[in-house]
Amino acid sequence: MTESSRKAGAKLAKKPAEQAPNKAKPPTRKKGAVDLDRVRKIFVRFAEKNPHPKGELDYVNPFTLLVAVVLSAQATDSGVNRATKGLFAAASTPQAMVALGEEEVRDKIKTIGLFRAKAKNVVALSRRLIDAFGGEVPRTREALESLPGVGRKTANVVLNIAFGEKTIAVDTHLFRVSNRIPLAHGATPEAVERGLLAIVPDEYMLHAHHWLILHGRYICKARKPLCAICPIADLCEFPDKTV
Repeated sequence: MTESSRKAGAKLAKKPAEQAPNKAKPPTRKKGAVDLDRVRKIFVRFAEKNPHPKGELDYVNPFTLLVAVVLSAQATDSGVNRATKGLFAAASTPQAMVALGEEEVRDKIKTIGLFRAKAKNVVALSRRLIDAFGGEVPRTREALESLPGVGRKTANVVLNIAFGEKTIAVDTHLFRVSNRIPLAHGATPEAVERGLLAIVPDEYMLHAHHWLILHGRYICKARKPLCAICPIADLCEFPDKTV
């Protein structure tokens, strides 16, 4: 073997084995970074699928909406609707609710969880509406939150549905969906609310919380999300999809 042959063989021997090419990994974003184009696409899909989403609580005026939302805490909308059918037939104004009295209200909503405390709050908030607001439902969050049994989520629902304000009412479904997709990360409902207010395109803000709540209630469920029929599956970054 010539000297040149020995050198060529040595070079071949030192050449590392050919490795399989690495699979390209999708780009990752730092937690907290927001792709606003992706956010817009998500709400475009929601709007195409359901242009005019509505809440599922039955009501006849702002007062009955307020009462229904107060009653819906830790209860299903369908269960609340069954109870309020008779309640609202008997009392659809604050004056009528106070006249009905706590005992009668309690009897009409006894199928709802925490009905004793809720009956007390409904009569108390009705009395305060009469005493402080002339029997009208106020149109500010601060005033609404001054009513017995009314928190930030309830106030946001009333402001949005009754008065057309662009608010985000964060319930358990919306909280889960926003953190899961994700849209806005947050350890508290208020943090998620503020995060969504900062990123949801203005033209979709009015209906945003309805779309997200309904999506969480019927598609993006807590235990077994229905990813196979999800309209935004390709835009969702949840790592544990069911497909």
